[in-house]
Amino acid sequence: MIGLLAGKLLEKDFSSCLLNVHGVGYEVAIPLSTFDKLPLENGDVTLYIHTAVREDAITLFGFATKEEKQLFQQLINVSGVGGKLALNVLSAMPASAFCAAVASGDAKSLSRINGVGKRTAERLIVELRDKLSGIDPALAPPAANSAGADAALALEQLGYRRDAVNKVVNALLTELPENERTTENLIRAALLKLNF
Repeated sequence: MIGLLAGKLLEKDFSSCLLNVHGVGYEVAIPLSTFDKLPLENGDVTLYIHTAVREDAITLFGFATKEEKQLFQQLINVSGVGGKLALNVLSAMPASAFCAAVASGDAKSLSRINGVGKRTAERLIVELRDKLSGIDPALAPPAANSAGADAALALEQLGYRRDAVNKVVNALLTELPENERTTENLIRAALLKLNF
């Protein structure tokens, strides 16, 4: 399987590009987010590649970042989501915004993406909710049995969204000195940030 291509960019449009890698031209399907990061023609480019092999075709999907490739691979594992729809998702919103929408259960935002209806949006939320923390670490829940986990749970019970709570609590765990990382201090500081 091809996992990475590095070479010269010969041609590009909004949905694909042609790379010259040591004299071999590779046509690669890309999302709009990757198109925005491509250099001018004849510039050097490196893309993370997902190779899809079917009975009638081999398709290369290219991404500017590892996170985009990981998200694409998670998306195509959802039943009813193929490569084209996964590219639409990545073209419609940044990976971090998509992860946040899934984590918070925001089906309305997801269903605005071309090709994603209400049912597909709900399926994406159900199937991906617990799988995206590796792509956007800020959305990962704080370590279990810790002051951070207790603070996050308390804030969720107060009605704050899980993705926002995890992001704020994780940031506070790195900002605050170790002796100030108590559940009480974390809740106070998080409330200030969440209500600002």
